[in-house]
Amino acid sequence: MTSKIKVDNITNQSDSNIVNKCGTTITLGASGDTINLASGASQTGFGRTGTVDWDTTAKTASFTAVSGNGYFVNTTAGAITVTLPASPSAGDIVAVADYAGTATTNNITIGRNGSNIEGGTSDGTISTNRETKTLVYVDGTQGWVPVNDNFDSIITPQFVTATGGTITEDGDYKIHTFTGPGTFCVSCAGNAGGSNSVDYLVVAGGGGSGQSDHGAGGGAGGYRESSGAASGCYTASPLGACVSALPVTATGYSITVGSGGGGASGYPGTAASSGSNSTFSTIVSAGGGAGGSIPDGNGQSGGSGGGGYLGSVGSAGNTPPVSPPQGNPGGGPSPGAAPNYGASGGGGATTAGSPGTPTAGGAGGAGATSSINATPTARAGGGGGSSYGGGTGGPASSGGGAGGAAGNGTPGTINTGGGAGGSGGPPTGGNAGGSGGSGIVIIRYKFQ
Repeated sequence: MTSKIKVDNITNQSDSNIVNKCGTTITLGASGDTINLASGASQTGFGRTGTVDWDTTAKTASFTAVSGNGYFVNTTAGAITVTLPASPSAGDIVAVADYAGTATTNNITIGRNGSNIEGGTSDGTISTNRETKTLVYVDGTQGWVPVNDNFDSIITPQFVTATGGTITEDGDYKIHTFTGPGTFCVSCAGNAGGSNSVDYLVVAGGGGSGQSDHGAGGGAGGYRESSGAASGCYTASPLGACVSALPVTATGYSITVGSGGGGASGYPGTAASSGSNSTFSTIVSAGGGAGGSIPDGNGQSGGSGGGGYLGSVGSAGNTPPVSPPQGNPGGGPSPGAAPNYGASGGGGATTAGSPGTPTAGGAGGAGATSSINATPTARAGGGGGSSYGGGTGGPASSGGGAGGAAGNGTPGTINTGGGAGGSGGPPTGGNAGGSGGSGIVIIRYKFQ
């Protein structure tokens, strides 16, 4: 005979219901209680309520989903495939959410794993930023069917709003160009749903060049920039690779645009001077070093270094040091052989200045090219070194002045930070060095 226990209620010692049967309704526990299954136990017959348990550790690589779970998928570093469970049962449920708002760039593929999706045999795709999909397995005909979609962020996009400088537009991006001192005044700092950081290019003033019969070229002003990833992925120079944009707050940012250094004069006379710094927020670009000549010999250090006079050494660039480097050394020493011995060129943003030769001045170091202002523009080239008595002046680059074979030095181009070209001529002296080009500050951001 089978034993039976017949009860309508089971209570604990405090007389609170644990199990209660009333008619056809059975109640487990009392209000506020938690019902747990033992470890390893499973339930049947209760079904799911259309919800999932979210895994809050974001997935950064492809994986296979488990029914009942929701996943945040981070595609910042690349596309990811979420494979649905194999041999699913009716009522199985999986949710997938774009974690970082990058699904438009790097899609999330929903791998069907042999089952249909919406009655078809193609994998699914999440390709909208911040999209979330919840899928339930219905049967072998329709397979996995989305029951909930979200395509929008709950954050209302806000964009950086600012004044200052000369303002132009390039599609959805504003560009503020400062060719002299001013204030970049931010009235709205934006947010992550719109924009909250700015790309930048900060170039200092170029160095002045040496004078007289074979003056050396001035170094370019320091060149610092961000990668452009925050404001339209325009083409930046290699110096901007992996450099983050600057976050901004609602405040005024003082802008300094460095002037070019003056050229040497007289014989032996007055030495050339280095360029001045340019600044924006935490970014400081150092003025280019002056080129050497008879009074001082060596070039001066700076954003890029000035070239050396004849046997004198060129000076260091990237002074003070930053990463990536803001410039390169000036050329030197030159061999100093008659009759047309040449002085060295100043350093540029991407290459060092070249030494002079017995017949020609050294070339200025190459500058860098950026399209931050929507037009590819070369800046921060070193000035060429000069030669004596009919030799060839050193060529310039990217806003730097060419070295002279006779006559005064060539100035650097304004608002490029180019170093000045050295002065060449006969030994009577009197030919003045050139002035370095002034710097520039450009700021760019998404405004709509």
